[in-house]
Amino acid sequence: MKCLWIAREIPFPADSGDRIYTAQLSQSFAHANGDLTFIGIADQHTRPAPAGAGMQWKSVGGGRYGTARSLLSTMPLVAAMHATGRYRAELSALYAQHWDAIVFDHYASGWALREFMQKKPSLRPRLAYIAHNHEEKVLRAVAAESDAGLIKRAGFWQNYLKVKSMERYMVETVDVVTAITAEDAAGFTAQSPGVKTLVLTPGYNGKVSESRRIDAAGPRHVIMVGSFRWAAKQENLRQFLRIADRAFADAGIVFDVVGDMPAALRKELEPGLKATVLHGFVDDPSPIYERARIALVPEAIGGGFKLKFLDYVFQRLPVATLADAVAGLPAQLRAQMIQSPDHAALAQAVVRGIDDVAALERMQNAAFDAARSLFRWSDRGQALLAALAQ
Repeated sequence: MKCLWIAREIPFPADSGDRIYTAQLSQSFAHANGDLTFIGIADQHTRPAPAGAGMQWKSVGGGRYGTARSLLSTMPLVAAMHATGRYRAELSALYAQHWDAIVFDHYASGWALREFMQKKPSLRPRLAYIAHNHEEKVLRAVAAESDAGLIKRAGFWQNYLKVKSMERYMVETVDVVTAITAEDAAGFTAQSPGVKTLVLTPGYNGKVSESRRIDAAGPRHVIMVGSFRWAAKQENLRQFLRIADRAFADAGIVFDVVGDMPAALRKELEPGLKATVLHGFVDDPSPIYERARIALVPEAIGGGFKLKFLDYVFQRLPVATLADAVAGLPAQLRAQMIQSPDHAALAQAVVRGIDDVAALERMQNAAFDAARSLFRWSDRGQALLAALAQ
């Protein structure tokens, strides 16, 4: 099949969950199909894509639009930032070709779907929307649960309404909607009965620790890894630190937070911290992983599958998480995690469990063994190809 994949950006470096998902799913699809044309913006925030795997990468230059301009658009903020004149011109040339299938990656590519449909192609290709979340649900939670100032909250609500409109348009227009969890797929089906959904949980091809031992001689550290550029991620971190930092300090636990974050967020959080170390982006976090006894996923806001679960499991770290954050994980993996209903309970569960090294050792071994055969990216690419080929 002759296929076109439209994304926000060239997804390299693959240093965040959404970039990893886009990069790995598109490449596994290209491997299954034998060919794929991928287009996205390339600028100072991206790096060149690797060659091979049947991929033809088309980079859109000229950068993205700024936040101020994008806020005035009728489109969601992220969509407006990427719908540049250069990108529109590149797509117009591509749309003049015949395609067997076109994939629209992320709700931010909804503008590209609108432009394609306006052309009223005589021979319509198969169309797919790659959902990274049930965005309407996530953005509503961000707006409702944020404790930001009045003006910023108003902006969150405005963006939520724009995202809701665009996402529903995409779901109702394409032939196949992929969802990152079964819960998200059910949400799309409830809103648009009859829509064809395909659940494509992430695969894993990152670093694997074949053996690791947790014992009482090791430091009493816990770790959280992520990218803190998105408003939902920032709000999750704020809310958890308000409760957990003091609890961990009182228990003599060090909390390592690893991941890129805006300077303004670091400046806001750092002065009051007692147990928490904000490392920022780290090229090789392996030494920080090695000294941790437990990895945390305290995300109360934001749905979808958390890719960091797989990093933790395959690097043999026991996981403590909110029960609501484990969407998409198989039951046998959930059973090997410390699950708590809220931030306060999660912090106390970590304090209680950090010295039970025998239990932690059992958890990491059982989770690793269960995950080995469950998360192959090649399976995801083949499933998407089959759905588009039908």
